[in-house]
Amino acid sequence: MDGQLLLICLLTASINLIGSLAYAARIAGIRTGRIAMSFALFNILVLVSRMSNSFLGPFLAKRIETRIVSGGGEALAGDFRMVLASASLAVFVGILLVPTAQRLFARAIGWFQRNRSTARLVLHMASPSGLAAIRQAITMPKVAHLKNLRRPKAMGWGLLVANMLAQALITVGVLASLYAGYLNPEFRVTASQLSAVVNGFATILLFALIDPQLSVMTDDVVEGRMDEASFRKVIVWVSLSRLAGTMAAQALFLPAAMAIAWIANYV
Repeated sequence: MDGQLLLICLLTASINLIGSLAYAARIAGIRTGRIAMSFALFNILVLVSRMSNSFLGPFLAKRIETRIVSGGGEALAGDFRMVLASASLAVFVGILLVPTAQRLFARAIGWFQRNRSTARLVLHMASPSGLAAIRQAITMPKVAHLKNLRRPKAMGWGLLVANMLAQALITVGVLASLYAGYLNPEFRVTASQLSAVVNGFATILLFALIDPQLSVMTDDVVEGRMDEASFRKVIVWVSLSRLAGTMAAQALFLPAAMAIAWIANYV
């Protein structure tokens, strides 16, 4: 693995780790009673995760352009699969870090409520006291919770499958579109622009189907119609469906790239 590919994998892992940990903000909101603040924090993290995904484009495009000019393009598919694998690994690590993240978010929400300054919150996190709070919050999922991880009745299979599909499309969208440019170099700019269509559809699916359901469940916990333990299980199952989506992206990658390469001829 060369330095450029390592950078791409690390950036991909960071993006997916942030997206996975964002769900812990909802649990922290329930525990602190600051639902609106937790939603704001959740939206910030999701926005950073989804917008950062676009920064992958230039790095990947440069790699493809270099291979088209100098040769060696047969290795690109393997490189892209390593990038997809880094996304799955980051989501898995994010699931393990959910208990830690919810403690940190709870502290961050409480600190912000008292000081009401985003800039000061960021500076506080980098201070000795902030770093100490991070060390104190580190914990691993309890074995008892892992054994009792049956799917909550409120979480239907349709919602999980929809989330898996949306996450798979978001994970593979940029990669497949850029690789399609390698498969069809005559229309590689057209192919790369089609990633916006794929990601746009996936984002609509998330905001129209997934996020509203999680918001309703959050209200149910606040109003006493669902207990906090069940809601934590919902978050874990949503995170697992995200992991399944990144793994499904491996299977979708080549067919999606070939389809986009073909569509680029007729746009």
